[in-house]
Amino acid sequence: MPIRSAGILLYREATGARAGAPAGPEVWIAHMGGPFWARKDAHAWSIPKGEYADGEDPFAAALREFEEEMGTAAPDADYRLLGEFRQSSGKLITAYAAQAVFAPGVISSNTFPLEWPKGSGRIQHFPEVDQARWFPEQEARLKLVKGQLPILDALLKDLEAA
Repeated sequence: MPIRSAGILLYREATGARAGAPAGPEVWIAHMGGPFWARKDAHAWSIPKGEYADGEDPFAAALREFEEEMGTAAPDADYRLLGEFRQSSGKLITAYAAQAVFAPGVISSNTFPLEWPKGSGRIQHFPEVDQARWFPEQEARLKLVKGQLPILDALLKDLEAA
């Protein structure tokens, strides 16, 4: 049975677009926390998401995980299912999208324990997310972990069909 995650990809109309710049939405994504990701930027960002148990409603899990990673609830919006996306690890991500205004004053993520430095026997706690913000679609392509690019593509396809 694969590990399952659920997450939310918020989007908004691009703000401050420059003349000649490609039009498209901006998306809200988060930089993964912890020492492995600390000095990485390219392909080190993710949609806010997290694992859920068998039998749990994926949308409820997506809302819960968003709040745990952002420190504030997901905005009230019309969420729609983008689909289920298999990662190279075999994990399945159920992704939802919504157009929303979202501007939290602070990102306050939950933490996870990790032995660091490795082999030291010392357990430290690191935030799951250390920052999050809006990115234009083309820049988000360079930031998102590669396995989540199909989620961004599904959003764009969904917006074209609307």
